[in-house]
Amino acid sequence: MNSRNFITLFILSFIANFTNAQVSGSGPVGIPVVGVHYGGAFSGGDLAERYGYFNRVGFTAGYKLKSNWSFGLESDFWFSENVKLTGLFDHLLDANGNITNDIGMPASVLVYPRGVHANGYIGRVFPLNERNQNSGILVQFGAGYMLHHLRIETNDNVVPVLELDYKKGYDRLTTGINTQQFVGYSFLNNKGAYSFYVGLYFQQGFTHNRRTINFDQPDIPVSTALRLDLQTGFRLGWYIPFYSSEPRDFYYN
Repeated sequence: MNSRNFITLFILSFIANFTNAQVSGSGPVGIPVVGVHYGGAFSGGDLAERYGYFNRVGFTAGYKLKSNWSFGLESDFWFSENVKLTGLFDHLLDANGNITNDIGMPASVLVYPRGVHANGYIGRVFPLNERNQNSGILVQFGAGYMLHHLRIETNDNVVPVLELDYKKGYDRLTTGINTQQFVGYSFLNNKGAYSFYVGLYFQQGFTHNRRTINFDQPDIPVSTALRLDLQTGFRLGWYIPFYSSEPRDFYYN
């Protein structure tokens, strides 16, 4: 399934869940929540010099207190086809403009931006009405680890100068810490199904290059300065709240 079909399926599933949601009266409760989400992000800062728009899929797992404060862990995997770096393999081209494989035939070489982050977070829900005090405006703050790089694929070809450790000379591996803020709406159905969250997030990565040389720029020292990798995007997800069963009273005549 390609990314476009995945996104379409995700949105249709979300709309179906939303339109079937039912809200019944409930006060705030403490519950564990586990969710999955899709998002998209526009690159900014130093990250925008390398890459453009990212798709992101991930999960969240945490606990919402009766006070409507919450805490937990969340992680996203980033993927894209938008590379702004140019001339990565120009020095590997032959007289016909091809990169050749181990038997001298033209090879297909593809590059894809990839990334991941894993954060701890704290947040709070601000209810908008008395009917469902577990839902409302959701504000979260998180921090953790970030990594991004270029994935280099030669498909079924063997290109000796781009295999194994040679890839490290082109992959622009970058890691560091990040902070993240999320503002949106969280809906926890009191019956325990069709729950979702949607909103905007802002992420700041304080990272460093982890390679000591770039093979496409051997005469230019790799910067050791602190990078500011920014992303601004949206997130749309659903999660499963684990409401405990409420006791029922039985009466006998």
